[in-house]
Amino acid sequence: MLRLWSCISKENEKGSNYQIRIRYIFSFGAVIDLIAILPSLVALFYPSIDLRFIRALRIIRLLKFSRYSGSINSLISVLWDQRRSFGAAFFLLFIALIVVSSGMYLVEKDVQPEKFGSIPQSMWWALVTLTTVGYGDVYPITSVGKLFGSISIILGIGTVALPAGIMASAFTEFTRRNQKKYEDKLKFMLKDDVIDNDEREELKLLSEKLNLSDEDIGAIEDLYKTKKK
Repeated sequence: MLRLWSCISKENEKGSNYQIRIRYIFSFGAVIDLIAILPSLVALFYPSIDLRFIRALRIIRLLKFSRYSGSINSLISVLWDQRRSFGAAFFLLFIALIVVSSGMYLVEKDVQPEKFGSIPQSMWWALVTLTTVGYGDVYPITSVGKLFGSISIILGIGTVALPAGIMASAFTEFTRRNQKKYEDKLKFMLKDDVIDNDEREELKLLSEKLNLSDEDIGAIEDLYKTKKK
C-alpha cells in the first residue's frame, strides 16, 4: 500500500496521480507482490481453506531481483523488443514439431505402438530431437525411421540456431544503441570542452542505466576524442 501511495513521486511519470497508480497496479513488480501475499491474505479471512501449496508461489518474488541487475533488465528489454521475431521462430519450431511427429508416427507406429502409437505420443521424441536434447528413452528402430530421425536431427539444429541467432543479433544491436546514447550525451557535455563533477556523475548514472562496462565507456571516450582531433 505504501508503494502504491508513493509511486507518484517517481521521475518522468506522465499522467495524473490516478493514472500513475493504475499503471503501477498492473506493473510487473506489483503483480509479483500481489501473487506472493495473496495466499496469506486469503488464509487470514478464510482460515479453513488450505492454501499451503499456493504459498510456494512466494518464490516468484525472486523475479523482482531483476530490478537490481542491469544485465537481466537488458535481457528482458531485448526479449520484448524481439518478441515478434521470437514468435515467428517458435511458430516454425511448432510446425516442425507437428511435421516430424506425424512422420515418425507413420513410419514407426506398427513396430513401436507403445512409443509411437499416436501423433501426440510421437511429439515427445520430436521435441527432444528438435531441441537437440536427445534423452534416448524413445528412438526409431526401423531403417526408414532412422533415416527420418537423422533428417529431423539436422532440422533441429537449424531450428534451435534460429532463436540463438536472433538473440545474439538483438543483443549486439541493443549494446550499439546504448553506446550511441552515451556517446551523444558525452558529445553534448563536451561542447564547452569541460566535464565538471555533476556532469561526470550524470554520465556515471547513465552508464549504469544503459548497463555499459568501464571498458565500453573508455572505448567510447577514446573514440570520441580521436574523432574530435
